[in-house]
Amino acid sequence: MENIDKLMRSFIVDLGEGDIVSLYDNISQQGKKLRSKLIFEIAKTSRDATKLAAIVEMIHAASLLHDDVIDDADTRRGEESFNAKFGDKSAIMMGDILYSAAFSKLSEFPSAVAACVSNAVALLSAGELADVKLSEFFNTDKNRYMEMIYRKTASLIEASAYAAAVLEGFEGRDFGIYGKNLGLAFQIIDDILDITSNDKTLGKPALHDFKEGKMTLPYLYMYEACEEKEKKYMTTLYKKSLNSYEKDWIKNKMKEYGVIMRCIKEARNLGGEALGAIEKYNMDGLKNIIRQMVERDF
Repeated sequence: MENIDKLMRSFIVDLGEGDIVSLYDNISQQGKKLRSKLIFEIAKTSRDATKLAAIVEMIHAASLLHDDVIDDADTRRGEESFNAKFGDKSAIMMGDILYSAAFSKLSEFPSAVAACVSNAVALLSAGELADVKLSEFFNTDKNRYMEMIYRKTASLIEASAYAAAVLEGFEGRDFGIYGKNLGLAFQIIDDILDITSNDKTLGKPALHDFKEGKMTLPYLYMYEACEEKEKKYMTTLYKKSLNSYEKDWIKNKMKEYGVIMRCIKEARNLGGEALGAIEKYNMDGLKNIIRQMVERDF
């Protein structure tokens, strides 16, 4: 993973702009690097695996810079966000630079690899827009939510697995299915943790998604299960800074209706579908990634 960080930085150094390098060094590199782990597990013999991983991580980092601006976020992984430190304009431009540098290096790959990754970036951007639009009203449509998280989160994970498989000479479609389902499960678990974890673990207030207008899967299932009076009360809490009583009410209703376990079961089913797609390859590393991403502490 250190080699990925070094290679990413070298892509920025190659631009020949000292100010950009200085700004780049302030971007947090503390992420899970899930996409890179996938690439290394699949493309074990490819000389280009590290380069592909660096490109994908740059794309992911760019999307997070833009995401924090869109969300007016002042923290990222428990630390002050880039936009809070340097302003929205610098964050947007730094994201654009990362995207551009990544695409420049991506153009050196075979067309099948470049096409799937670049298409995922287009989907990712569309997913960002869909997320913004869905946050403008009290969404109760699960299909719209699932399509949004596929584009915003799962599409790049899907492309990472597909591209790595192409480099290794495997059937890309099998690994694309694995990556897509892993990405969906990963996002559902993240949405659960926003509710079940404490502020210190999250690096932001718990139940922050609901305050931001994000009707994630737990809230969708809770609303579906609630009685009419409860539904009306729930809508009054939407996008509100919740007090301790209101937070407890939401958590208690989710417990009463078995919402969290329902969401966990759905994530586990997606993980099972992911493993089914690559069962014939017998890759223990990919099994472990599913386990680590889905079976997290709640």
